Amino acid sequence: MRRPALLLVLALLAGCAGGARPAGGRTLAELERGRVLAAARAALDEGPVTVTASVAERSAGGPHDFYSEGDYWWPDPDAPGGPYVRRDGLTNPDNFVAHRQAMRRLGRIVPDLASAYVLTGDDRFADAARRHLEAWFVDDETRMNPSLLYAQAISGRVTGRGIGVIDTVHLVEVARAVEVLERLGGVTPAEAAPVRRWFADYLEWITTHPYGVDERDHGNNHSTAWALQAAAFARLVGDEGVLADVRRRFKETLVPDQMAADGSFPQETARTKPYAYSLFNLDMLAMTAEAASVPGDDLWTFETPDGRGLARALDYMTPYVADKASWPLPPDVAYWDDWPVRHPALLLGGVRLDRPALVALWAAQDPDPTADEVIRNLPVRRPLLWAPRATLVPPRSR
Repeated sequence: MRRPALLLVLALLAGCAGGARPAGGRTLAELERGRVLAAARAALDEGPVTVTASVAERSAGGPHDFYSEGDYWWPDPDAPGGPYVRRDGLTNPDNFVAHRQAMRRLGRIVPDLASAYVLTGDDRFADAARRHLEAWFVDDETRMNPSLLYAQAISGRVTGRGIGVIDTVHLVEVARAVEVLERLGGVTPAEAAPVRRWFADYLEWITTHPYGVDERDHGNNHSTAWALQAAAFARLVGDEGVLADVRRRFKETLVPDQMAADGSFPQETARTKPYAYSLFNLDMLAMTAEAASVPGDDLWTFETPDGRGLARALDYMTPYVADKASWPLPPDVAYWDDWPVRHPALLLGGVRLDRPALVALWAAQDPDPTADEVIRNLPVRRPLLWAPRATLVPPRSR
């Protein structure tokens, strides 16, 4: 039995407390409603597609194992059939990508449906989301194994690598959707329990297996994406120990080791796509703060003794979102024209740090990017699952 609709209405109204709306402004729910409902209604007709739907012939694993291949590795023309060789920056078009695409699809559909349920309380959206969750995480015939042993494989060299853990960053918003659906009565505790068990098993894997530890300690955006996943999955399953560890790593490693005094990320600005990687790492750091913070330990306001923290990172990057032409480094070698978009760091930074201008800047960006590279690096796209629905979105100042 679903929670009575009255309780959902009360939950929605509770999120709508606040001051007067600024002239010309809208709430987040108003801004998102049309796009969310259109996407969710289309998703009602989409059936689950899991890792078992595509055979990865080069995988050393089985049909339930996620598999992907290193982007920049190619057959060696001087040694046909031998180990692949690296061609930096050039993606091999013959790579196996079906499992990545299926996971990104899951990371789109379930948050779309959960967001529509937030807005409407319509059980059709929750029921459809549950079908995808059961197929991926519960059904013995179609579920994915809760490990990533065969991600970022390189033919003739390795069957999997630690850096492949970044492929599951698209499960972060899925985990958040499960939280929200259960809280609002869209799924029952009994329905959510086996999904939580899957995430608990995967959380244990990324925090204990050598591949997970390698990713955690890799540095740059890989370590940040690991921290976000650990925090999001720990939050879902109630693992306070992992959440505390993520908060410690945020303050002792991620910010001190990755952020320069001016708020930039030198390990990202040194790349051939410094703009996109800087935005990606900022998003991952911001979402880690959102997922891991607790009363009395707010990562949004944390600063090192010399003032480095999310506020400074936003101060550094947001002028170049508002005016990309002012970016002081060379443009990215690819996809330069596809950025920026609606980065969650802008919206949640505006909300958590009380900076309405950041919320307005977020709203002014492209809400529906279509470039695959952008989608791959934007795993958090449904703000109704994260920010209060009554968040005021002021018109962007000119």
